[in-house]
Amino acid sequence: AALSLTGAAAQYGASQENALELAVENLNKVGGVTYELTVEDDATDPKQAIQVFDTFIASGASIIVGPTLSNTAKQTDPIAQDAQVPVLGVSNTAAGITEIGDYIFRDSLTEDAVIPQTVKAAVDTLGVKKVVIMYSNDDAFTESGYQAFVKALDDQNVDVADTLTFSKSDTDFRALLNKAKEAGADAIVVSGLIDAAVPLVIQAREIGIDTPIIGGNGFNSPALITGAGEAAEGVIVGAAWNSASTNDQNVTFIEDYIRDSVLPLYAN
Repeated sequence: AALSLTGAAAQYGASQENALELAVENLNKVGGVTYELTVEDDATDPKQAIQVFDTFIASGASIIVGPTLSNTAKQTDPIAQDAQVPVLGVSNTAAGITEIGDYIFRDSLTEDAVIPQTVKAAVDTLGVKKVVIMYSNDDAFTESGYQAFVKALDDQNVDVADTLTFSKSDTDFRALLNKAKEAGADAIVVSGLIDAAVPLVIQAREIGIDTPIIGGNGFNSPALITGAGEAAEGVIVGAAWNSASTNDQNVTFIEDYIRDSVLPLYAN
C-alpha cells in the first residue's frame, strides 16, 4: 500500500493504514489465502509515490492499494497498468481514474456520485438558491469536485454568484471569504483538502459568515471537527459511509477498529 502518512493528506492516510492492517489481520484468521501487507509513505507527493510504485512492482507485489490522493493516482496508476499489476484506490474519487486501464480499480464513490446528492439535500432541506463556489484549482481531486458541484448546482437551479479559486497550500482565506460574504449567498460551496478546509471554516466564522458551508469529499474527515471545533457547525458533507449504521457488519467493523486503533474513524 502506498498511502499518505505525511504531507497534506496525512489525516486520510493514517486511518487507511489502520483499516488495511485490520483487514489483513481478519483475513489471515480465515485461513486459505494469506496476505502480507507492506505500507510505504507516498508523502502526498506524486514523485515519491512513483518511486514507491516502482519498488512495489519490482519486488513482485500482487496488488497495490493506494495512493491516497487522486492527483497522485493519475501519475502512478499508468505505471502499474503498464506492468499489469492491479491497483485498488480506496480514496481516489476524481473523474477518470478507472479509465487509466483495466488493471485500475477503486472502491470509493466518485465526487460525481456523492456531490449531486449532497447538493440536493442542501437545497431540499435549507432552500439554498444562491451560492459562492471556492475551490483549489491546482489539484485533480479538488478540480473534479468543482466540476461536480457546478453540474449539480445547475441541475438544482441554484445560482452561482461567484467562483473563487485558491491553491491547495493556502492557509489564509480571509480576502476570498470577504468577497464571498459580500455576495450575500445562501451557502458557500468548497472543494478542497483538509489542510485548507480547517482554516477556511474557522476564518469564515471569524469574519461573521454563519451560512452553511457545503464541502466536497476532502471535508470528510474527523480532522475537520477536531481542528475547526465549534466553527464546523453548519458544515455539510456527503459520505459513502456512516458510523451510525446499525447493520451487523458495520457494528463489528467499528468495534474491531476501535479495539485496534487510537485514531478516529475516517471513510473517504
